[in-house]
Amino acid sequence: MMMHRRLFQLFWGLGLYGFSMALMLRANLGLDPWDVLHQGLAPRLGLSFGMTVNLIGAIVLLLWWPLRQRPGIGTVFNIVVIGTAVDLSLMILPTPEGLWVRFAWLAAGVILNGIAGGAYIGAGLGPGPRDGLMTGFCRRTGWPVKWVRTGIEIGVLTIGWLLGGSVGLGTVLYAATIGWIVHHALPFFTIAPRERPALT
Repeated sequence: MMMHRRLFQLFWGLGLYGFSMALMLRANLGLDPWDVLHQGLAPRLGLSFGMTVNLIGAIVLLLWWPLRQRPGIGTVFNIVVIGTAVDLSLMILPTPEGLWVRFAWLAAGVILNGIAGGAYIGAGLGPGPRDGLMTGFCRRTGWPVKWVRTGIEIGVLTIGWLLGGSVGLGTVLYAATIGWIVHHALPFFTIAPRERPALT
């Protein structure tokens, strides 16, 4: 029963994460660093945005091997579900008109992204490939998370921007708020392991 709950939370969290990314894309006010990279790569690869997300996730997962990271079932589904959810969401979401509507979509996208991140991480079935790359690198080097995460995100943001990805207000808003949102969402969604009865 506990596994069913974890899987349910994992899937709706990943689906919501993809939907939130689609909201930010439609707002067209700037994306988070990884999505700047995905947007810049998609036309060059001849893939949809969502399929580019999935492909980059799979490539990043390969980088876990030298870091001796072990993926969980949540890691695998992360690669498949998020990008697919983005593409499906883009098919049904219209392009908003008016700056205030676009800003509202952006804000909703960032908030829902943080909630969704707390949900799928809280399911405890394995980190996303990009998160696992960060934690694995920290463990192997002993460097602080803040340095490693900042370095990775500046790197992918720069490459994505050079490839034509959208950098703007949304990029700044995401960077400034996403950690706070996930920090407060994670305790609410974390599923604690069931305690085993003590042997007497």
